[in-house]
Amino acid sequence: MPLALLALAIGAFGIGTTEFVIMGLLPEVAGDFGVSIPTAGLLVTGYALGVVIGAPLMTVLGTKVSRKRMLMILMGLFIAGNLLSAVAPVFGLMLAGRVVASLAHGAFFGIGSVVAADLVAPDKKAGAISMMFTGLTVANVVGVPLGTLVGQQVGWRVTFAIVAALGVVGLAGVARMVPDMPRPEGVRLRHELAAFKNAQVLLAMAMTVLGFGGVFAAVTYIAPMMTHVAGFADGSVTWLLVLFGLGMVGGNLVGGKFADRALMPMLYVSLGALAVVLALFTLTAHNKIAAAVTIALIGALGFATVPPLQKRVLDQAHGAPTLASAVNIGAFNLGNALSAWLGGVVIAAGFGYTAPNWVGAALAAAALVLAFLSAALERRDGTAGTTGAPEAATSDAAVTRQAAVHH
Repeated sequence: MPLALLALAIGAFGIGTTEFVIMGLLPEVAGDFGVSIPTAGLLVTGYALGVVIGAPLMTVLGTKVSRKRMLMILMGLFIAGNLLSAVAPVFGLMLAGRVVASLAHGAFFGIGSVVAADLVAPDKKAGAISMMFTGLTVANVVGVPLGTLVGQQVGWRVTFAIVAALGVVGLAGVARMVPDMPRPEGVRLRHELAAFKNAQVLLAMAMTVLGFGGVFAAVTYIAPMMTHVAGFADGSVTWLLVLFGLGMVGGNLVGGKFADRALMPMLYVSLGALAVVLALFTLTAHNKIAAAVTIALIGALGFATVPPLQKRVLDQAHGAPTLASAVNIGAFNLGNALSAWLGGVVIAAGFGYTAPNWVGAALAAAALVLAFLSAALERRDGTAGTTGAPEAATSDAAVTRQAAVHH
């Protein structure tokens, strides 16, 4: 694997750390600014919404420059946002810093996925994408627990200053290791937007929202679930999240490896197993050992879907994949926000702290149905014209010849 993937993974590590570390530091931040915990929670919501909005916005703005230069600009935004958060004198400025940092998130992973895929042979593209996303998964094992510990012991401002320093390392790595990859000739914004007319691209994004949403329906409420239902001490939640992160690392690497061999079967297995495990979590949540194992499995199965889903979007949006790739990253965060809200709804309705697991199982099962639908449509489109009118077959042959000349 090229060294440039290491630079992308470092950037992903910083982004993953800043996204999730705030969840463990909300009490400290709320206390410093004199705001309530729900108000401090806007730092999580604001970041997620910033990713959803920033992914297409920053990608569109980046259509005029090379991908390497855009990755450097995005890391610069990330550094500025985290520095602003670290020195913010009032809550509003910290929220603004979070939003600024979040603008880099979707476009960095979207453009980075395209760059990573372009750096390797066609049969290793999903593996290359998973290598970049390894930075995000490792952040949940190392960056988030350490950042939380530093924030609690020394101060949350120090945590965000360290994250900004990670951004500097990532920026230097991109500048040094990522080769100059000029913007593809002839690709304009209208070509990028045209990808969204493809039903397969939209289906892949819907699978992203529902499949990864299934994971966050459960994980968002893991603290009250584990302390009130499983009987863990409050301090154990950090290590349970480390288990979740370790599962993410393993699942991401396995998903990348097998997606290059059989992409759709990999999605069937991971989404189907995820739905089953989330449903079982309503039972295993009552036992400490079983709950810990289940949490690791949810992380593994959830992130096993990431490389194949991202590659699915790249494959279906061929020729102009950058915007679609970035929007799919926004879809992950949209799934997070949607599932967290639905999980809160069922808890508020009195169904208990394990009820979000049923929500997650239903979302993952819905994603599996979409995966089968996508494959069925692909088979139908692949045979379209072979049994129809002669002129249709002639048209298909012409398209095939044109594609062969293009390649």
